[in-house]
Amino acid sequence: MAEHQIPIEQAQENLLACAAFLAENIKSSDGHAEAMKEIVARYLEKADVDRSAELANSVDDPFTRDRLLMRVAEKCAAIGDDEYALQLVEAIEDASTQMQAREHLAIQKSIKGDYQKAFEIAESLSHADFVYADIAVHQAESGDETNASNTLEKVDFPNAKTSAFQNIALLNLRNNETAKAVQSLEKALASAEEIEFTEEKVRALNDIGSYFIEANQKDKAIETFDKAKVSAESIDGVHRDSLLANVALGFLQAGTLDLADRTLDLVTDNTQMTVALVGFAREFWQRGEREEALETLEEGYAILKSQRDSEIRDSRARFGLWGTIAVEFARFEKGERAIEIAQEVLDENSQISALSQIAQVCTLQNKDDLARQAVASIGDDAQKMFALIAVSDAHNKIEKKDEALNFLREAETLSETVPQLASRSAALSELAKRFHASGDAKKARQLLRENLETISGIRDKSSRAVTLAQLSDFYEQLGFEINEAEKEILKAMIQKAEW
Repeated sequence: MAEHQIPIEQAQENLLACAAFLAENIKSSDGHAEAMKEIVARYLEKADVDRSAELANSVDDPFTRDRLLMRVAEKCAAIGDDEYALQLVEAIEDASTQMQAREHLAIQKSIKGDYQKAFEIAESLSHADFVYADIAVHQAESGDETNASNTLEKVDFPNAKTSAFQNIALLNLRNNETAKAVQSLEKALASAEEIEFTEEKVRALNDIGSYFIEANQKDKAIETFDKAKVSAESIDGVHRDSLLANVALGFLQAGTLDLADRTLDLVTDNTQMTVALVGFAREFWQRGEREEALETLEEGYAILKSQRDSEIRDSRARFGLWGTIAVEFARFEKGERAIEIAQEVLDENSQISALSQIAQVCTLQNKDDLARQAVASIGDDAQKMFALIAVSDAHNKIEKKDEALNFLREAETLSETVPQLASRSAALSELAKRFHASGDAKKARQLLRENLETISGIRDKSSRAVTLAQLSDFYEQLGFEINEAEKEILKAMIQKAEW
C-alpha cells in the first residue's frame, strides 16, 4: 500500500478526509477499491482533481484504477483543464478504457460548446461516430442547425446517427417545434432501418414510435411499430418476447388495441406477457377505463402465478414483477388486494420493496390504516425503518406535517434496535435530513452526532470508510461543522485504523 495521500492532521479535522485516510489503511484490494469509488467521487464533486487522481492511482485493482482515472480525466475536461485530462488518459493502462476516456473527454468539450477541441479529440479516435453524434445534438440545441447537419454527415454508424436524430427530435418537441420533430424522426427512422443488429434495430424503432406518439403522429407511430414487429418476429433468442411485448404496448399507446392484441399473441414467455399486460393496465387506467385496467392486471397476475418452474427464465425478474403488480393494485385503489399479493412474493427484497411502495401509495390516498398494515407486514426492522421514513415523506407531500413527524419519530425509535450498523447509519442520516427540513436543526445535529458514533463501531473497514464519506455529504448539505467532541471520535477511528 502506498504512503498516505491524506495528512493525518486533515483526517482529524474533516469527515471526508478521515474517510479517505481510513480507506488508505484497508489491506484488502477489493475493500480498498470499493471505498475509493465512493471517496474519489466526492472529491470530484468538489473539483479537487489532484487529490482525486492521487487516490485513484493508489488503487491496486487495475480495472477500478483505470475507471476512476477516466472519471477524473472527464472532470478535468469539464472544468477546462484539458492538458491534465490528457495526461490522466495516458496513465490509463487498458487500451479500450483509454479510448473510452478519450471519447468522454470529447463529449465533455461538446457539452461545454468547445466544438473545435471536441473535433480535435474525435479525430484521434478509431471510432468517433458517437462523439460526432453528440456534437451534432449540442450544436442543434444551441440553434446551429446548419453545422449540426454538417456534423451528422461525418456519422456513418447507423446506431449513432439514429440516436442523434432522436435526441434532436426530442429537443424539437421540448421547444414545441412539432414539424421539425417529425422531420428529425423520419430521418431517425430511415437510419434505424440500416441498423444491422436486429435487437438494436427493434429497440430503436420502438423509441421512434413512442416519439411519434408524443408528436401526435399516431399513424406514423403505428407504421413504425409495425416495422418493429416484423423485425422482432425474425429474432431467434431470449430477447424476442420482451421486444414484442414492448411493441404490443406501443400499438396500444398509439390507439390500436387490435394490433396490440395480435402482437401480444406472438409472445410465448409468460413473464414478458405479464410485463405487457401491466403496461396495458396502466394505459387503461390513465384513459379512465378502470374496470378494464383491473381486469387486465388480474389477468397478468394469474398468468404470472400459473408459471411452472420449468418455464421460469429469471426468478429474480419474476418476483420483481410480482411486486410491481402488487403496487399497481394499490395505485388502482385496491390496497387490501395489493398487500395480499405482496405477501405472496417469496423473494424477501422484492416483497419488502412492494410493501414499502404500497404503504406510500395508500398514504397518498389517505388510506392510513392500509398504509400501516403494509408497513407492519415488513418483518425486517431495518427495512421497516426505511419504510416508515418513506411514509413520512408521503405525508409531507399531502401537507400532513404532524403525521409526517410522528412517523419520523417512530423510525428513530426503531433505529435503536437495528443491529446492522451500516443500515442504522443510513437511516440516521435520512432522519437528520428530514428533521432539518421540518425546522428542527437541533434534532438533526443530534442525529448526525449519533450517526458518527455509530460509524465508529462498524467493524468492516471498507464499510466504515464508505459510510463516513456518505455522512460527510449530510454535514455539508445541512451546513454543520464538526465540533471538538466529534473530532475526538475521528481521532479515535484513526488510531484504531493504524493498529
